[in-house]
Amino acid sequence: MTQKKIVTASESPVKINAVRNAFSKVFYEKEFEIISVAVKSGVADQPLSNSETFQGAKNRAYNAKKQIPKADFWIGIEGGIEKNGNETEAFAWVYIISENKTGKARTASFFLPKKITDLINKGYELGDADDIVFQQKDSKKKTGAVGILTKNIISRSDYYTEAVILALIPVINNDIY
Repeated sequence: MTQKKIVTASESPVKINAVRNAFSKVFYEKEFEIISVAVKSGVADQPLSNSETFQGAKNRAYNAKKQIPKADFWIGIEGGIEKNGNETEAFAWVYIISENKTGKARTASFFLPKKITDLINKGYELGDADDIVFQQKDSKKKTGAVGILTKNIISRSDYYTEAVILALIPVINNDIY
């Protein structure tokens, strides 16, 4: 059996687990190796729009491919926020490059509490604002806002897993994409 080589454009255990979970579901009969690399997103540390977040995921995937050119898949995941009226919406983009396809998908979105939004408006990143409001440390490396706000009903890894699967649709349906 040929082993697939997957490069994640992040060393975050949450994102690596999401990729592992998604690929295990989609390619359950295959073996794969996941390599993680730290690469630049080319956008702000806290992307502030849908388009900036998408660009960050895309840049990460392409930068991972530049760093490790011999693989089967390169995956960028970028979390972001966007103002929607007086509220702030949180979400992430996934961008996947394969040999002859690209796949893109966005997670579900959710709205942040006013206390978090107020801190973001003062220049804090979402993870730092979460830590302040919920008196935690490094929450973005663990449960993130989605885990905290759902009382871990939805883990951050699970949140990303579905979007990785959705981004694999062109690969799964190669004959029509």
